[in-house]
Amino acid sequence: IEHVEARQTHRDNGAVDVTVTVTLHAFEPGVVPLYLTFDGERERLDCSVGEGLTRVTQVYRIERPRLWWPAGSGEQALYDLAVETTRERVSRKIGIRKVELLTDKDEAGSRFAFRINGHEVFCRGADWIPADALFSRTSRAKTEDLLQSAVDANMNMIRVWGGGFYEQDWFYDLCDAKGLMVWQDFMFACNIYPSTEDFLAEVREEVLYQVRRLSSHASIVLWCGDNELIGALGWFDVTRNNRDRYLVSYDRLNRTIEVALKEAGPDLIWWPSSPASGYLDFGDAWHADGSGDMHYWSVWHENKSFDNYRTVRPRFCSEFGFQSYTSMPIIRQFAGEADMNIASPVMESHQKNAGGNERIAGTMFRYFRFPKDFASFVYLSQIQQGLAIRTAVDFWRSLKPHCMGTLYWQLNDTWPVASWASLDYGGGWKAMHYMARRFFQQVAVAAIPSEDESEIVLSVVNDTLENTSVKIETWLVDLAGKRRPFRSFECAAPADRAVTAATIARAEIPDNMLLFWAFSAGNGMTGEGHHATVTYKTLDLKPSGLTIDVQPFSGGVFEVRVTAKGLALHVMLEADCAGRYSDNAFDLTAGETKTVIFTPANRVAVAPQFGVLDLHSCYAG
Repeated sequence: IEHVEARQTHRDNGAVDVTVTVTLHAFEPGVVPLYLTFDGERERLDCSVGEGLTRVTQVYRIERPRLWWPAGSGEQALYDLAVETTRERVSRKIGIRKVELLTDKDEAGSRFAFRINGHEVFCRGADWIPADALFSRTSRAKTEDLLQSAVDANMNMIRVWGGGFYEQDWFYDLCDAKGLMVWQDFMFACNIYPSTEDFLAEVREEVLYQVRRLSSHASIVLWCGDNELIGALGWFDVTRNNRDRYLVSYDRLNRTIEVALKEAGPDLIWWPSSPASGYLDFGDAWHADGSGDMHYWSVWHENKSFDNYRTVRPRFCSEFGFQSYTSMPIIRQFAGEADMNIASPVMESHQKNAGGNERIAGTMFRYFRFPKDFASFVYLSQIQQGLAIRTAVDFWRSLKPHCMGTLYWQLNDTWPVASWASLDYGGGWKAMHYMARRFFQQVAVAAIPSEDESEIVLSVVNDTLENTSVKIETWLVDLAGKRRPFRSFECAAPADRAVTAATIARAEIPDNMLLFWAFSAGNGMTGEGHHATVTYKTLDLKPSGLTIDVQPFSGGVFEVRVTAKGLALHVMLEADCAGRYSDNAFDLTAGETKTVIFTPANRVAVAPQFGVLDLHSCYAG
């Protein structure tokens, strides 16, 4: 059995035809019994095969299909398909869904939005890179943990980056089961490639094989030609000096990929490159607000402020990121006490982006006061990473439906390193991943300054397919952590839309106070947050008086009660063993207690030792 492919034809009456095509390879002519089982029905076909490849097709009509939906939009219904000969058996899980990529013209240019089963879906997620730098260290269990962390942070899409490799079949099985839509790049990235006949012939075979291997997966919703090859035309002297020649070479490669894709899967969705403004558009998609997908890197690579994210209005941002250091327990795996300095040779060897350490430090001093020690430096780097990405996501989600997707760079790491990932090497959650779970929630509230910063807009986004309502309570909180009730708001939150719940004048919030809020939606979703109208370093924070109490809980988990005597911003718990917190990177006001459940990655004989940090406690002096 060379390939098993399943194609879907969706009828106007709701019925779906599933066309199963089996490619058999035979060493000599003959007749082979072929058994097909779909949705519990098994049948035998006696197939005449010639030497080489033979294709056998069978069509199944499903009158009332159980549909596959992305995570958060519905169930991930899957049908069982099995193909057997006398020698082998191949099984598949088939998800029935209709996928469309909307690129129709509008006032801003042209759209870039996915419609699944007739409903537009805002894509929330991150870019996926290989799970480990050493392939032998990967496993299905480790990969499933990483993908589950994506789902647990309210993601519904990952982009398999074109600089890695085509993942194994079980990777996509996991995405099918978890409802993670997959944006699948072909494996061409960040470089210039030959366009000779022999190379393009290899490319064609690669595409044909991978598409036939993977195209039956419900999770794969888009096939993209490459990562940043158009941009690479401007990165090298040889291409800058003869761009026309290398543009033609690129177009030949891209066309070869497209033609092979359409041969193997005529109904599959094709996008030429990431980023790209459209088909046969070779312009600058890094800053194109009107159409296509965008990679926006001005905040990190150009050292611009977080506010700069609000100067662009992408239709779909498929890459943007900000670095932080990996967490202290991971650092202790490769660094000794003498190495606990960002400028030490060991730490610098674990930073592969030129100027990355300087950029982390420079940004930190733009927003925060000087940290008192190395651990505090690491903590602040993670908090500012989360704030950077949250600034972008909050604003771009508020633009819905102009913007219909945000995929940050990146979900995971290949080794223990300073990077843009929200998960540590090994799968632990950095501060940003806990923050992502909040800013990616299907119903969310965000405080967004107006362009001139004279007002603060409370934006409500509802990514569910049902109308709901949202109640918002706000407080003014002083630097000692005392709350003063401010205002209450209530608004309708239409299905699949973003709306403005309220507008607050900046002048109503004193410089020495912060705006806190908590919301509850009619569908049961809740959340909270705060907004500082000035940079954190200008706030004369007082000691928060944080205390923690740890008690064993049933099932081998631990209950951690965190109490603050004053204002505690971005409270981060950290244990001396690997594990997951029910919440982290949260805020507390004076007298407030929060109970967090800690689940160790492995059973422990004694209670873990916990540390806790907040903004004030990490400052020097």
